Formats: sequence, C-alpha cells, structure tokens
Amino acid sequence: MTLATWLTVVSICILGAMSPGPSLAVVLKQTLAGGRRNGVVAALLHGLGVGLYALLSIVGLAAIITASPTAFTVLQWGGALYLAWLGVKGLTARSRADNALPEVPTTTSAARDGFLVVFLNPKIAVFFIALFSQVVGQDTSFIAKLGYAATAMIIDGAWYLIVAWLFSSPRWLKRLQQHTVWFERLFGAILLALAGRLVVGILKN
Repeated sequence: MTLATWLTVVSICILGAMSPGPSLAVVLKQTLAGGRRNGVVAALLHGLGVGLYALLSIVGLAAIITASPTAFTVLQWGGALYLAWLGVKGLTARSRADNALPEVPTTTSAARDGFLVVFLNPKIAVFFIALFSQVVGQDTSFIAKLGYAATAMIIDGAWYLIVAWLFSSPRWLKRLQQHTVWFERLFGAILLALAGRLVVGILKN
C-alpha cells in the first residue's frame, strides 16, 4: 500500500460517505428523536456495516453477490422494503397531548437501523468493488487489504459521528426535538422517495 494509493481510497471514501441518501436520513432521525447516544450508536453500526462490506468486497465475496442476479435482486428488494417501512413509520408518527414522542427510538433500534440500512444496500458492494478493483492486486498483502477496509469503516463512522454530534448539541437539540414529529414525517417522506427510486431502478433492470 503506497501513500498515494491510500490517499486515493481516502478521498473516494470521504466523497461516498458525505453523499446524501438513506444513511444520512436514518442517522439524523435517530439523533433528533433519541438524542446523541442514539445518533452515535447508529453512526458506529453504520460504519461497521460499511467496513464489513469493504472487507467482503476486497476478499471477493461481494463479487459473488453481484455476480448472482438472484442474490443481488433479493438484497435490492429487501433494501427497498426496509426503507419503505422506515418511511411509513415516519409519515405516520404522532405526538401525544403532552408533546412526548409516541415512540422514542432505543439504542437497539438505532443499532439495527444503522447497520441494516447498509447491509440491505447491495450498491455499496458495487461501489467498493469498483473502487478496490483499481487499487488491490494479486500482490496486495492481507494487512494492506485490512487497512483499506478499516479506512472505509473509520471514514464512514467518523462522518456520521460528526453528524450525530452536531445535530445533538444541547444548545439547540431541545428546540429541534420540540418539532421531532415533523422531522420524523420529513425523513419518512425522504426514505419513501428513496425506496421508490430504488424500486424503479430494480424494475428497469
């Protein structure tokens, strides 16, 4: 692993992590509804999921998934249905008379959502295969491969930790949480739209 190659991986992983999508919506949802702890848990499990996909891509297992139309399609539909389920939950969120949330996310749900939003997105496998096919060769050591996977995991987790930290600042979290139900509905609409776009992509293939 040369410094130039590693910096290339770092740059692409940063751009990938910062791209808005369902992952950002899920981490923000967990942060605004459940506070900093939930946001951090979702961010860490999301980073772990990205690291796992990166490692699978490097060792070639992800190539098996993408080479199997059936496995790839199953994962795609699973991801679309999961995002749609999260979206419906958000759109149907209701507040009580005392302004308390009807369903405050737990750390368990934060961990689940943070990981599954990655695991059920086979396009992440395609992204890493495209990336690592340019930098990993037969002479790449196993330590170097682990280093690439760890780089992707750390960058992704760090980005969403920053998101969770900023949006859970005590200075304005309380004010944001007063409107959490509307944020839930907004993120629900975004997730449903993303699920719909994914379904359209599946049907076009």
